[in-house]
Amino acid sequence: MSDLDEKKQDPTSVSGPDTIAKEEEDTTTDAPSTVDSSKEGGDPASVTGAESSGVGSGLTAATVDSLFSKPPATTDSVFSMFGGGPKKEKREEPEDEEVEPSGSSKAKKEADDAEDVEAEPDVHFKPVIHLTEEVEVKTNEELEEQTFKMRAKLFKFDRDSREWKERGTGDVRLLKHKENHKTRLVMRRDKTLKVCANHYIVPEMKLSPNVGSDRSWVWNAAADVSEGEPEAQTLAIRFGNSENANLFKDAFIKAQLENAKLFASQ
Repeated sequence: MSDLDEKKQDPTSVSGPDTIAKEEEDTTTDAPSTVDSSKEGGDPASVTGAESSGVGSGLTAATVDSLFSKPPATTDSVFSMFGGGPKKEKREEPEDEEVEPSGSSKAKKEADDAEDVEAEPDVHFKPVIHLTEEVEVKTNEELEEQTFKMRAKLFKFDRDSREWKERGTGDVRLLKHKENHKTRLVMRRDKTLKVCANHYIVPEMKLSPNVGSDRSWVWNAAADVSEGEPEAQTLAIRFGNSENANLFKDAFIKAQLENAKLFASQ
């Protein structure tokens, strides 16, 4: 074959730059399998042969060094499936700052506050009566001393309806006058302190037990002045228990005997 025939070679048989690059790319893709076989106990000579092959094998010395020096990269998505991966920094949210109102809205708010202040009138009421001194209320009991006191409930017999009506609940007291030494029975209602019984204990009175009760008594008062004018009343009183009722009876009879001597001496 002549020199001219040697120069006229088939263009497809010549490895151009694109072909060489493609071969290097294919060889680089297959390189990890070669390296893995050497790590699993394969012949180290295969790696050396790959280094010495040059362009024909597709591996260079720099490519082999990069394979052993850098481990295959793993993505964060692989570890994130199992709760791993790099720690995420916690973002600190800035505190909400108070938004300062604009000039127009601030001025409007101040104007509204001023109107509210002006709308509230300053009302001052002067007392009609000045209580500079304590007023002493007289009960006509100032010259009397208390000889008996017990809580009870008082009833009055109504002759028109022929039934007992309640007069009030409070303290029944026996008051002895300091000058004439006469004793009277006084009873006031709770809270209102209105008088519901007020009469002297005279010898003609007879204290009788109420039918079917051992803690109540009945008597007739010829001149009861609880309503203002002397009036004949039939009264009944009931205590919390029989013991209190007997104490009232003893005090009533004692006052009745003392008044009998005083009325007889007049």
